[in-house]
Amino acid sequence: MEFKIALHTDVGIRKDTNQDSLCVKQAVTEKGNILLALVCDGMGGLEKGELASATTIRAFSDWFEKELPLELAKENAIAEIRYRWERMIKEQNQIIGAYGMQHHIQLGTTITALLILEDGRYLIGHVGDSRAYRITDSDISILTVDQTVVAHEVRIGKLTPEEALRDPRRNVLLQCIGASRVVAPDFIEGVAVPGECYALCSDGFRHVITSDEIKIMFAPSVCYGETEMKMNVVRLVEVNKQRGETDNISAILIKTV
Repeated sequence: MEFKIALHTDVGIRKDTNQDSLCVKQAVTEKGNILLALVCDGMGGLEKGELASATTIRAFSDWFEKELPLELAKENAIAEIRYRWERMIKEQNQIIGAYGMQHHIQLGTTITALLILEDGRYLIGHVGDSRAYRITDSDISILTVDQTVVAHEVRIGKLTPEEALRDPRRNVLLQCIGASRVVAPDFIEGVAVPGECYALCSDGFRHVITSDEIKIMFAPSVCYGETEMKMNVVRLVEVNKQRGETDNISAILIKTV
């Protein structure tokens, strides 16, 4: 399997710093082409969110370079990787939390990480309210679950989706890396096939645009190549800004070929 990739990040219309961090890495291994993509959103109002997001990105990048080849050689590679990711996320929670205590500040980050193997099997690791989407020409599905107070209340029937859009608590996270005493990441497994698109984004990318708008711009049939993909990602970022989104805005778009 091969991959076409586009990504874009923007500080937005109000903030002075961009606390989002993005990473895409590819490797050609004995097991074929491998892709890793990550979005980390440093906590909006918390201090040094950009440090938390960049530190977590670096940990996963180092893992990809140094440890992934060994784990791919094991019989149940996905299970081994999932176990290691959970350890890494908990380690980063301790490291970032300890840094915050030492410097008397609070900082944290979300993470949505996607690994796709040559045979199409994928693993998503997720903490917070960044998202992963799967897009075909006929459908868009959210692969992750937002770990926010408001999303939880929608799931248990206390709020309607329409009420959630206006709720002032919509950015209050149930957990994040570095600012939670304990983190319990979600893991999602599946199989990608050629001709699909996958998108990872920070929450600032999808507050004021709809899933249908994402589907239209990120549908495989309009994502011919990386030039068109980049144009479409940038176009949706600009739509967010025009509609008044105040957060940092970031997205990665991947097409399987």
